[in-house]
This record gives sequence, structure tokens and C-alpha cells, in this order.
Amino acid sequence: MTGKKKTKIVKTIRIDVDKCDGCKACEVICSAFHASPKYSSNNPARSRIRVIRDPLADIYVPVYAGDYAVAECAGRDKYTIDGKEYDECAFCRASCPSREEFKEPDSGLPLKCDMCEGEDEPLCVKWCGADALILEEREVEIEEDEEEAPAELEVGLESLADKYGLDKLKDALARMQEND
Repeated sequence: MTGKKKTKIVKTIRIDVDKCDGCKACEVICSAFHASPKYSSNNPARSRIRVIRDPLADIYVPVYAGDYAVAECAGRDKYTIDGKEYDECAFCRASCPSREEFKEPDSGLPLKCDMCEGEDEPLCVKWCGADALILEEREVEIEEDEEEAPAELEVGLESLADKYGLDKLKDALARMQEND
């Protein structure tokens, strides 16, 4: 049974790797935006975008964080670009159990690009001097009664509970609550 159709706006960041000069301004502003309190520090490990770099070959590939993957993928392909071999994971947007990229450095929670929620456009797009990052919006049809995916908070808490155990997670939350 299909429900009524409705539309929603989907925002994505198109990446033009030919324009990226590897300056990492996107990483800096993203990590500052996601610092607590906002703009109080700069830790690139908090950034929801990473620039894969090979400066000697003048190759720079921005990759922004996507959805959390509960399990490792089966793909372990290799890519060769201008004579240098890259592991498939290098270009993957997912936070997954097999690698440390796109995980909150303090908690281990998976990171996902939130398009700088509350801002007019993602700050990485705004701060990209090379215009390698372009915000695109498109309208998509969805079923009105379509089940929503689990909330990101639930996915994050579930992954932490799986990794560290529910008791350690409860202790960490209690300590955080004391600090507030």
C-alpha cells in the first residue's frame, strides 16, 4: 500500500577534485564549527570533511562524512591515480568499525556531515577559496508514511554500547551530565 507522495529538499555537496588545491580550509572551519563551545578550538579529527592528499602528485580529494556503517564492507579494491595506489577505504564516506576516520576523537561516536545545521550553507562550501565544494539542492518525492531511519543519536548510542558496553556508556553519560 502506498501513501501520499510529498517532497523534501535534499542537500548534497558536489566535489570538483580538479579544483581542490589541498589547503584544508574546509577541515579547519568544520572542526571549529563542531568544537564545544562552537569555534573554541580546532581539532581536524572532529572535522566532518577530510582531504586525502598526495602533494607531490598534486592530488587532493575532499571526502565528507556519510552514514555510519554497522559492519565493515566487503570491498577492498585498490585504485591507482597517477601511479599512486589508494585503498578503497580512503574515499569511503562511512564511519565504520574497521577504521578511525570520521569518529569523534573523545567519544568514538560516528561523525556525519550535518551540512552545518543552522547555517545558510555548509561552512566548508563557504570557505572553499578554490570553489571545489559546491552545495546542490534537489527535490525528491517520498512516501508520507515512509518509515524514518533510526535517529542519528540512537545509531550513535547503539554503536557506543556495542563497542564499550552499556555500563561504560551510562557511566560516561553520568560524568558528562555532572560537567554540565
